[in-house]
Amino acid sequence: MAFSHYVALGDSMSSDLYPALDAGATEVAVNLEWNAGAGDVAPLGAASLLHRNDDERFPELAGEDLATRWSGIAFANLCEDGATVPDVFGEQLDALEATVADARGEQVLVTLTVGTNDLLHALMSRPSASLMKAKTRDIVDASAALVARIAELVPGARLVLTTLWDPTDGTGQAPGVLEDDAALPLEHLERFNDALRALAACTPNAMLADAHAAFLGHGVSAPPDERWYWRRSLIEPGLVGASELRRVWWELL
Repeated sequence: MAFSHYVALGDSMSSDLYPALDAGATEVAVNLEWNAGAGDVAPLGAASLLHRNDDERFPELAGEDLATRWSGIAFANLCEDGATVPDVFGEQLDALEATVADARGEQVLVTLTVGTNDLLHALMSRPSASLMKAKTRDIVDASAALVARIAELVPGARLVLTTLWDPTDGTGQAPGVLEDDAALPLEHLERFNDALRALAACTPNAMLADAHAAFLGHGVSAPPDERWYWRRSLIEPGLVGASELRRVWWELL
């Protein structure tokens, strides 16, 4: 299949901000504010690297990118730090439709990374176990509706759904994520990922990128200098993590 357009939807799993901060490849204001809108940010996130490799930083992956495989492929990175499923619905889908207006659906590649912020926001309200289970089910249902809407907007597009990673490496321990450093109840993340796997299996033209499996062992259980996450926030990708996520996508494609 030849792609003419690549669109990245979702949250900071795909965006440039934290990998660029990790690499020291942002303007000073961005570094101070952790805000991509404050200045220039190098294209070092997973989506940007999938589109075009940084041959200086990752020479071993030179040529293994969409721009080399399909010369002239258009790229739109619509991902936003902190984005939730409603954010993608409310802000990114309009831009998706406009971006691919001149393409046939089967020429479009879409990657989607979303769900982490929805789960974290739900957890921060300190719900009971039964209420959190219900909230997770709502997030799963909303994600399914989002995938269905993408398929309606771009019929025939190749859609890559990405499981949520676990920086705790199965321990539930992620210092700095919850205010009191309480353990994360990983059963909700697992429930979301299981539902996403099932959704990918039953959605025409969808593929599953299992970031959860690929990233296990590269979080809190690894020495700090060997982790794939940003050292200042364990839920965000570092430079290596961004490259490894795009590797998952590239090998899948």
